[in-house]
Amino acid sequence: MAKILICDPVDAEAIAQMREAGLEVDVRDTISLEELEQVLNQYDGMVVRSRTKVRQPLIDAAPNLKLIVRGGVGLDTIDVDYARSKGITVLNTPAANSAAVAELVIGLMLTLARHITLADATMKVGKWEKKALEGTEIAGKTLGLIGYGRIGRLTAQKARALGMTVVGYDPFITINDAGVRAVELEELLKISDYISLHVPTTPQTRGMVSTAQFAQMKPTAYVINAARGGVVDEAALYTALVNKVIAGAALDVYTEEPPKSEGLLQLIALPQVVALPHLGASTVEALGRVGGEVAALVIEHFKK
Repeated sequence: MAKILICDPVDAEAIAQMREAGLEVDVRDTISLEELEQVLNQYDGMVVRSRTKVRQPLIDAAPNLKLIVRGGVGLDTIDVDYARSKGITVLNTPAANSAAVAELVIGLMLTLARHITLADATMKVGKWEKKALEGTEIAGKTLGLIGYGRIGRLTAQKARALGMTVVGYDPFITINDAGVRAVELEELLKISDYISLHVPTTPQTRGMVSTAQFAQMKPTAYVINAARGGVVDEAALYTALVNKVIAGAALDVYTEEPPKSEGLLQLIALPQVVALPHLGASTVEALGRVGGEVAALVIEHFKK
């Protein structure tokens, strides 16, 4: 019987499905890296989400490991090539989170446009800042999507339904959707009112939006990163916001999670920044879909 370790929260129904399929499943969804290194050699498979990082030393500590399943989109938290060189299969669930993240991006645009978080915060301390918090409408504005995979496409559909013009740039794939104009990155930066990132963290994308890119944007532009920490240069973003090079930003992902460094905390504290604790996939529906896909992948792998 294959033994599976659940290292991060997974839907209870998915765990039940794996057990019903004859797998031995241990749930330790708050396990520390130190504990993981001690026990992982007992398992044939592991399920992780964004919290648990699977790097080379951990892989070396698990000679019996045959499968790593990442519940979610990105694989940047796993040393994929090294794992596969050791004969370990690495899988993820790229479709399950897409709707949740796309909806969050739309919500963040509306929050930035109407100063919703600032308005709420001032009301809670007894202030009535009606004149100071005049907003804008997103209808008629241009959304620039950097990255046009599943989440980018869903975000484009929702934005167009709200009356936005959508342009896109993707360094990896060709954009050929009706209603979305493919442009080079330089043009996207110049014409967009909102810029949303939808790319993985790779050597090519790390820090791809930095000082030079902020300088090309409109002073009224907003940047949204609900993709991966590191694709936006956070220090450069802080400088651009403080110097009013751009108008604001919304962040759901960070180079350090949870944020602890002084520079990152200073960025988050800016009033023109909306900051969330990596909530992109945190919906009841998305968690259920992720769990279902995880269970199916694990069961199918060990059935073979």
